[in-house]
Amino acid sequence: MLRAGGRDAVDEECQSSAVGTALCLALLFVWYCYRVGREQSAPALPGRPGPFVLLPADGPQGRQGPAAPPCPPNGSATASSLPMLPLHPGGRGLNHRLYHSLQDYAKRYTWSGMGRLHKGVRDPARHLLSVRPAPSIQKPEVFFLPDLPTAPFFPRDAQKHDVELLERSFPLLLAEFHSVYRPAPPRPGSSPPPGWKANGTPQGQWWTFYLVNQGTPLALNARRCPRTWRVLAQLRTFIGNNVFGNACFSVLGPGSTVSEHYGPTNVRLRCHLGLKVPPGCELVVGGEPQCWSEGSCLLFDDSFLHTAFHEGSAEDGPRAVFMVDLWHPNVAAAERQALDYIFTTPGPLTGPFRPSLTRLRTRAPV
Repeated sequence: MLRAGGRDAVDEECQSSAVGTALCLALLFVWYCYRVGREQSAPALPGRPGPFVLLPADGPQGRQGPAAPPCPPNGSATASSLPMLPLHPGGRGLNHRLYHSLQDYAKRYTWSGMGRLHKGVRDPARHLLSVRPAPSIQKPEVFFLPDLPTAPFFPRDAQKHDVELLERSFPLLLAEFHSVYRPAPPRPGSSPPPGWKANGTPQGQWWTFYLVNQGTPLALNARRCPRTWRVLAQLRTFIGNNVFGNACFSVLGPGSTVSEHYGPTNVRLRCHLGLKVPPGCELVVGGEPQCWSEGSCLLFDDSFLHTAFHEGSAEDGPRAVFMVDLWHPNVAAAERQALDYIFTTPGPLTGPFRPSLTRLRTRAPV
């Protein structure tokens, strides 16, 4: 009987210990759920910066600044873990804003395929123009995506579909250029035709007629060029949803020179379709000269130091090209979507009401 009573006492002690352990574990679990719930209900990134504006400067270059909040890109959001990594020691200003924008994107969507973007955001000091002291032939002003194949000029096969589409559309693009361009007196300070913008040059005249300027469609200009707008909407790799995307007619008058400058990023290729190319016109990118040809496209990386000039006579008339920004062929689809989110088009038209290429095209007169 004593032995049985001893066993009962031991069993009761073991049961009490097990109940106490279970209660402790339950309390720990409740505490953990409470902490996780508080973290998830708090704002993910308080004070997250808005998209970027590439503001015009005195010359071909630009500068960046904050703007209105962006809208998320189309597509279904997927949950993913978000490693809150420390900022790079030099992570202030642009680096800091881009870092938090990338984290916000990954929190809403995914970290998958974001390795190069993460690397470029966390360590921009070797690439950006503002923080790169040593002379370099390539210095993007705003963002550098590492590990992209790089060269001043690219072969037409790099974006074969869009290049062939533009070249097939040469006659109608040329006709609409003539419909909106009216030569002004060739004197300094003369006003450009309606819809055109004068750009600063050390000498001569350089005018642009934008259909899309830093990702924002210009409705009035687009309605004046409905066929060109339809061509633009058919391009597969046109950058139409962030501030790195532009499309315009660009005119360089006789005796004009565009100052040497760098573009904002290496994630794009700038495409020039020659419309009117008199003798004595040349484009120099990264120290390599190329000549435009009427009806043919030139693809180049404008994050390289580049310039253009027209040394022809007044009788030769202006040099005219149709310029459009295309994605670099080695920027993956996931990276493009993230870049559209980080560098979303700013301003009052940001969000679901910002006119898209297709929607604006339907409003343009035939």
